[in-house]
Amino acid sequence: MEHKKSDEIAAFEAEKAVYSDFKVHVFSSSSELLERLHEKWSLVKKQPYPAMYSSVYGGIILDPAIMVIPIDDHMVHRGHGVFDTSIIYDGYLYELDVHLDRFLRSASKAKISSPFPRSTLRSILIQMTAVSKCKKGTLRFWLSAGPGNFLLSPAGCPTSAFYAVVIDDDFSQCKEGVKVITSTIPMKSPLFATTKNVNYLPNVLSVMEAEEKGAFASIWVDNEGYIAEGPNVNVAFITQDKELILPSFDKILSGCTALRLLQLAPKLVEQGQLKSVKIADLTVQEAKRAAEMTYVGSTLPLLPIVMWDEQSIGDGKVGELTMALSDLLWEDMVAGDGKQRVPVPYEKLAT
Repeated sequence: MEHKKSDEIAAFEAEKAVYSDFKVHVFSSSSELLERLHEKWSLVKKQPYPAMYSSVYGGIILDPAIMVIPIDDHMVHRGHGVFDTSIIYDGYLYELDVHLDRFLRSASKAKISSPFPRSTLRSILIQMTAVSKCKKGTLRFWLSAGPGNFLLSPAGCPTSAFYAVVIDDDFSQCKEGVKVITSTIPMKSPLFATTKNVNYLPNVLSVMEAEEKGAFASIWVDNEGYIAEGPNVNVAFITQDKELILPSFDKILSGCTALRLLQLAPKLVEQGQLKSVKIADLTVQEAKRAAEMTYVGSTLPLLPIVMWDEQSIGDGKVGELTMALSDLLWEDMVAGDGKQRVPVPYEKLAT
């Protein structure tokens, strides 16, 4: 009996030691918590997020300490949300309308209704960018099933939620080639792959797998052996016959930049630099015989790929046609027509 009692005392003392080793702080008020958050952000030399919008708050937030979303938001604990991104360059929003249209198509597939009409969403994004005073970076925006509970169904959520943030970020035209691998992480099924949703765990694991093998990122191949896409970018090939080929969008996300590339690339056909431009299925074997290969994405706009699974693409150097295509996209972003570039009224909405 005494032996049992001594064991209980020893267990109690051990448990007590664990608790005494680490004392969890309890915030007595919201003002104390906000003070702590301000202390954290005061150590940051440059604020990376100059503005956020939240329909939960009902306005634009300039204080980074309160750029948060509720923990019971279904986008947080169930992944029930969609998003999209537009580039901010030289005071213009590049392809805002194209991205916004895809955003709403994704929301429809995810069965999320917007709390605002399209025109209001667009106005919010432009106003927030203006107030942020950011002239170069990215604008990201999300639609969520909304906060309300921790159930699977969003039926109990009072309303959907719209969030957006301006990210102050410097980027430039990519001119150096990268190395990639074929991903062993299963790619998403067509329904989820063609919906730009927040469920990015396969994408994250795919990039981590590549980094562990000394590569920049990866390439997904579908279950029929055809080239699909990269973890958050499309991929394009230039054949030995100078044909530009992008994989079919049936099972992957139709990237806005990839679609714009298909619109601009015929200029090189007219100039005799390319033979043709098309969308087609490509096997891994066909793709690896390409003369040039590149990722296609918003902030790149093209990122040359010079090695795949330790095998050189073409001569293993950044190709001239890849850079010619990159120049077309970059020029379109910098000085394209009014349809592609939406001016931001910074002066009118300055705070």
